[in-house]
Amino acid sequence: MTLRALQFRLEAAVVRLALGLLTRLRPATASNIGGAIARTIGPWLPVSRVADANLRLALPELDRATRRRVIRGVWDNLGRTAAELPHVAALTRTASGPGWDLEGEQIFRGLVRNGGPAIFFSGHIGNWEMLPAVAASFGMPLSSFYRAAANPIVDGIIMDLRQRAIGADVPQFPKGAQGARSALGLLRDGGFLGMLVDQKMNDGIPVPFFGHTAMTAPAAAAYAIRFRCPIVPAYAQRLGPARFRLVCEEPLPLPDSGDRQADIASLTLQINGCLERWIRARPAEWLWLHRRWPREATP
Repeated sequence: MTLRALQFRLEAAVVRLALGLLTRLRPATASNIGGAIARTIGPWLPVSRVADANLRLALPELDRATRRRVIRGVWDNLGRTAAELPHVAALTRTASGPGWDLEGEQIFRGLVRNGGPAIFFSGHIGNWEMLPAVAASFGMPLSSFYRAAANPIVDGIIMDLRQRAIGADVPQFPKGAQGARSALGLLRDGGFLGMLVDQKMNDGIPVPFFGHTAMTAPAAAAYAIRFRCPIVPAYAQRLGPARFRLVCEEPLPLPDSGDRQADIASLTLQINGCLERWIRARPAEWLWLHRRWPREATP
């Protein structure tokens, strides 16, 4: 056994142990523990300087104390999201306590009636693992793109948890050319696709985001324009420990100028506008930790 293989096995053993402990806890308790650990340690990590630079660029009206509170909230939400993952499959619709409620149910039901193809887009906001689970409960199993974990054993554990949350063996697509081709096939066959569209893509297209140019993945817009299918904004608001409101909004209007590249850019700008609106309303629930803008743009 190589040293790297041994490292992978040891990491996977730690992950299995942590998940086993979290599974034995109530969902709210697991969420509280995950949030407490992350918000205690996270703000001291070097990556929090990336979050601070992003906040100074995107929300310059925030003073230093407010930025620190937002960053602490970001870590709290991230820790809760990780600790809630083994409980997502068991969370159900409820008016109070751990679970979820839905705003925009008529949009969900309309999509079910009409069938696919359809695309849902969201971002790393609230608990982003909830959208596939809620959509599946309405009869819309979402296939999604994912970035594989460096450790293939851990990646398999995470994928298994996500499949359990959906309640079906739904294809998931790795980022890259092969995944893009598979997603095309899914939509061609009338499937439902979920996409997280808020991270930087170096070979994307330049689109304004919080008033600054950001390289943005155009795939969601390109798919929607190619298939003339609904492209639906949706995200999960965190209301408390393991408690969420999934917000589903009306599908975006599809541009049809006859210039495909211009239409993709126009629709991608609409998508970024939705993300920006959601983040401005609840800044501590977005993952400010990744480099969304070019280094030279951030202060």
